[in-house]
Amino acid sequence: MTPTEAELDAWLVFALACCDEADALALAQFRRDLVIETKPDRSFVTEADQAIERAIRGRIAEAYPDHGLVGEEYGDEAGRVSVTWYIDPIDGTHNFMRGVPLFGTLLAVEAGGELQVGVMSAPALGGRWFARRGGGAWAVGSMGADAGVPRPIHVSRVTRLADAHLLYGSAQEIADSGEAPGFASLIADVWRDRGFGDFWGYALVAEGAAEAMVEVGPKSWDLAAPLVIIEEAGGRLTDLEGRRTIHSGTVIASNGPLHDEILARLRG
Repeated sequence: MTPTEAELDAWLVFALACCDEADALALAQFRRDLVIETKPDRSFVTEADQAIERAIRGRIAEAYPDHGLVGEEYGDEAGRVSVTWYIDPIDGTHNFMRGVPLFGTLLAVEAGGELQVGVMSAPALGGRWFARRGGGAWAVGSMGADAGVPRPIHVSRVTRLADAHLLYGSAQEIADSGEAPGFASLIADVWRDRGFGDFWGYALVAEGAAEAMVEVGPKSWDLAAPLVIIEEAGGRLTDLEGRRTIHSGTVIASNGPLHDEILARLRG
């Protein structure tokens, strides 16, 4: 199906409302004594992760009972129409566990095989980034003269690698993966590099504060919302083979002009 403008707007409004509830649930447990469990893949999950995903799934099931669901904590539920919601209840769980405010809820909608709506909400930062197809990318914060007022965002126009600000999740994971043999050499040639992982790196690229974000190991729910926001901000998101996908486990998001050069450098 190809969604109408009205459907896109409705999904975005609904996703923002879901994130309002998710923000409240996350902040109620942030920097508190957490109940933490280890999942079979040895990653961690908190009560907040589970409570947020349950709440969002319940909202979607009530409002859109025919839609499918893909979530980090409770898996996949197929829908009867070609619309699927991707749910990452707390992106940056380790930050959340340690009291670091760089965590957020990620929501995205896929319809007709194309990601259409994306929201990243970071309650401890008081920030939110969102987009829908054809509507541009937007950010809203809690500080400054325009607090609470959405503002349009756009990727940077930097075209020289020597002027680029490069972000990544874990330098050690990238090196150990063998997926990016040129990573160390690339870092040596850019203007600045920082390990700003999870949703925060994609937000900075979308806002034009950095030129590229590189990760290995992300899941579809990690990348669904960033892909829409990055693309609507004028940038590109692919895997390290150059494919426009959220399912391969590697990613580079960029401002666009530097994408192919950085991709080639990463692949050595």
